[in-house]
Amino acid sequence: MADRAALAAFLRARREALQPEDVGLPRGRRRRTGGLRREEVAALCDISVDYYVQLEQPRGPRPSEQVLAATARGLRLSLDERDHLFRIAGHTAPRRVRHADHISPGMMRILDHLEDTPAQVMNHLGETLKQTRSAVALLGDETAHVGLARSAHYRWFTDPASRLVHPESDHAALSRLMAADLHGAYTHDGEQSRAARLVDTLNQESPEFAALWHRRLVLGPHCASKRFLHSQVGALELHCQTLVDPEQSERLVVYTAVPGTENHTNLQLLSLLPIAEGTASSIDSARPW
Repeated sequence: MADRAALAAFLRARREALQPEDVGLPRGRRRRTGGLRREEVAALCDISVDYYVQLEQPRGPRPSEQVLAATARGLRLSLDERDHLFRIAGHTAPRRVRHADHISPGMMRILDHLEDTPAQVMNHLGETLKQTRSAVALLGDETAHVGLARSAHYRWFTDPASRLVHPESDHAALSRLMAADLHGAYTHDGEQSRAARLVDTLNQESPEFAALWHRRLVLGPHCASKRFLHSQVGALELHCQTLVDPEQSERLVVYTAVPGTENHTNLQLLSLLPIAEGTASSIDSARPW
């Protein structure tokens, strides 16, 4: 059973402990008290303000595991704090396995300061957990996919539309990278893992993947550049830098361009583009649960 009072008290305590600077927000002159406002936390958690207020009062329906996971990310909870949040809300704490969707507080702090840069946090299965606004402008809302399609590896080998963002001449090399990356996840997680199920499905659905999988490709450390085709700013060649959190197998992928180049100019234009309707919820607006 959920402990409503404990849940409300815990959320208030964590909200009041967070400062605007901790989550990349300006403090402003009119902020009289410490901590974050409820509407700020709701936006960080991708839930509606009214729903978050109900959690702190406490009233309303018991939060789902999906809402709790989003709240843990928004409040920058540690794994221990996330587990406590689940338990007092009446849920079993998620298993601490590599495919968890929890983003570490440190990784979130870094992402908070990259808002004008295409950057996103992904797990080892290629599932995008969080994107900056510029990343959505470059790649689309990759957090909106469900099921197997959450994985960029799966989309690459089963959905031709996922390849349109890259020149056709680069597809073969990117396919090898995708297959090698998934091979690393499979090797680490074993035959009873989500990685194994993803591999089995792709072997059945994609002859291209099956041929590459048979080669047992291995992906070494790399920071290769990638070429993109964008409908509004044109061709882009960006450097891809990856920061890995070994404990959670999270990857912060950041795309940059050399200052003074045409690519850098186009990248700056990208950050000014409006986000298409229906994608903002993955960045900073509230969802009504």
